[in-house]
Amino acid sequence: MSVCRMDAVSGFCEGCFRTLDEIAAWSRLDDADKRATWQLIAQRIAGARA
Repeated sequence: MSVCRMDAVSGFCEGCFRTLDEIAAWSRLDDADKRATWQLIAQRIAGARA
C-alpha cells in the first residue's frame, strides 16, 4: 500500500499490521528479521479475525 494509517487502539497500521517501530526499521532489517515480522503480522491478522 505504501501508506500507513495507524489504529490508535491497537497501535498497528490498518493496512499492513506493523507497529511504528517495525515500519521505521523495515528497510534496515535482514531477511530473517523480516520473516519474523511477517510471522507476527500473521498472528495479528488471525487475532483480529477471531
